[in-house]
Parts: sequence; C-alpha cells; structure tokens
Amino acid sequence: MTLAEENYLKAIYHLENQSSNDVSTNALAEEMQTKASSVTDMIKKLAEKNMVSYIPYQGVSLSKAGRAYAVKVVRKHRLWEVFLLEKLNFSWDEVHDVAEQLEHIKSEKLTDKLDEFLGFPKVDPHGDPIPDKDGNFEKIDKTSLADAKEGSTYLCVGVDDSSNDFLKYLDANHISLGTTIKIIHKEPFDNSVKIKFNNVELVVSENVAKNLFLTAV
Repeated sequence: MTLAEENYLKAIYHLENQSSNDVSTNALAEEMQTKASSVTDMIKKLAEKNMVSYIPYQGVSLSKAGRAYAVKVVRKHRLWEVFLLEKLNFSWDEVHDVAEQLEHIKSEKLTDKLDEFLGFPKVDPHGDPIPDKDGNFEKIDKTSLADAKEGSTYLCVGVDDSSNDFLKYLDANHISLGTTIKIIHKEPFDNSVKIKFNNVELVVSENVAKNLFLTAV
C-alpha cells in the first residue's frame, strides 16, 4: 500500500463512521481536497486490491480487509499523537499534522512497543478512541455540549473539530480534556450556551457547542 492509498482508506473510514450510507466520490473528493476524477482513479486501484467495494454512481465502502487496514493506520496516528503530546510536549493543535507523517511507518512491532511504552492509552489528545492491536475500540458514552442538559455537570472528553483554530480557541479559554463543565443556561434564540468551569462563566456559540464532547459526571 502506498502512502496515498493509506490516506484514502483512512478518509473513507472516517466518512463511513459519519454516515450509514456508502461514501460518494464527491464527499471523498472534498475530504481529500482533490478532483472527483482523481478519486475515481484511486478507488479503482483500491478495488483491484480488494480494499474497497465500488459501484459507479452509488459510492464506495471499505471491504473487511480495507477496514482492518484503515484501523491500523488510525491506531498508529492516534498513538503518535499521544506520544508527541505527552513525551515531546507538542500542543494538541500541533500533533495532528506530525502524526499524519508518522502514521505511515510500516513496523507493527514499533506500533505495539509504542502502545506499551505509553501505557496502552484508550484515547488520543482530542478524545478519539484508540483501537488496540486487534482493532477493538473502547466505547465512550458522550454527548455534545449542544445536546447537554441545562443545570447538569459534565466532563470534557473530546472534540469533533480538531482544526488548529478550534483547538487554539479552547486553549485561549482554558478548556481541555478533563475540564469539568456545568451547563448554566441554553439560549433558545441563537442556541448559544452559558457554561461554568474553573469558577469562570463563558457563553459559547452554537458552533462551539456542537463540536465539544462531554460525558456526565
């Protein structure tokens, strides 16, 4: 598998997890920031390797082998993110781009040793679950801040948007994984949410609320 093929498998994997339907070439082109014609060419290559199932005009889905391969890439990516954050003191808005490069290292022994060295972490710095060596994920019961109940208290466990801008926004407001957040008020007019954490009250927009994951305390 080439680096580009691995990136496509991972992209299809992420898009499949967002929908119960097959992934369209247009959605994949948008995810990969390329032309639909280029996506079709790559899908055909992956289909020849039995990594995906593809029906023209209906979409693409990962085969059993393709999904297993994609999960391995995801595992490496998320383990490297933990390593960069915990051992090399990268910030959580920096780790993604570097892990994008490190995830393509082929050695399974290195990946297993890295997992062991880090103490078998269950989630990456953004709160996404890390699969074990057999591809199993630990289920995390979570809800978005937008869907949280007024008056209840939660623990911040992840983000849906891992862009640099959003993570820097959270850093600037001292919100991170593990932050205890109480829902003070949900404004029906614009769906903004007033929250309290670390003895500070803050009103966040609907966009922020949709992208912050919480679990009940």
